[in-house]
Amino acid sequence: MVALGPQAQNRVVALWSTNLHNLAEGRLGTLLASAFVTGEGQTYLLLPGLICLLALAELLWRGRRLIQVFLIGHVGATLIVAAGLAVAIAIGRVPIAVSHADDVGLSYGAVAVLGTLTAALPGRWRPSWTAGWLTVAAVVVVLGGGFTAVGHAVALLLGLALSLRLRTAVPVGARWTLSRAVLLTVGAAFGLLLLVGVALPSALVAVPAGAAAALVAFAARSGTPHRSQP
Repeated sequence: MVALGPQAQNRVVALWSTNLHNLAEGRLGTLLASAFVTGEGQTYLLLPGLICLLALAELLWRGRRLIQVFLIGHVGATLIVAAGLAVAIAIGRVPIAVSHADDVGLSYGAVAVLGTLTAALPGRWRPSWTAGWLTVAAVVVVLGGGFTAVGHAVALLLGLALSLRLRTAVPVGARWTLSRAVLLTVGAAFGLLLLVGVALPSALVAVPAGAAAALVAFAARSGTPHRSQP
């Protein structure tokens, strides 16, 4: 698409966007194809982060569950956001021009995968991890991140919900080796970039707020007395 130039790129993005116009025209194939299309020119620079995120999930749960999580996050968040936009347009809260907005990329599915990694973390770290990511997503939405930010928040919630089922799927004896910790670190950095985007003001507020929420959750967890086992 980069080689074909801006005109061809804009045409492809318009055809495969999961916006209200295309969905209303019955182009349901966009629900899948949009994950493989991007409006950014230098997408390959982000591939290392995506690879680390997906590789860690695949190591933990194998390819079938990874694909299921990605599809549920991508398609589920897309449909929920589309329904919300349709209602907002119907009641006059959002201009009808939004129905033609570009909406492509794999970020919804990737953020859902990020949320499911909660299941693989040790129990004492889960509250901090969850509180931090939810705070970052909420701050970006409040600061006016648009429907894409709302979609990321929805995908994160879907991933967190799926993590409750995936806890039993973590292999017995699975350990957090150095290589897995590196994958998690790079994948989490990629997820943070997806959530805050390139908007510096949002990042300057969302990242510290998320870190603070994670610390508060960790302190609360540490201060909670544990029941003794019988």
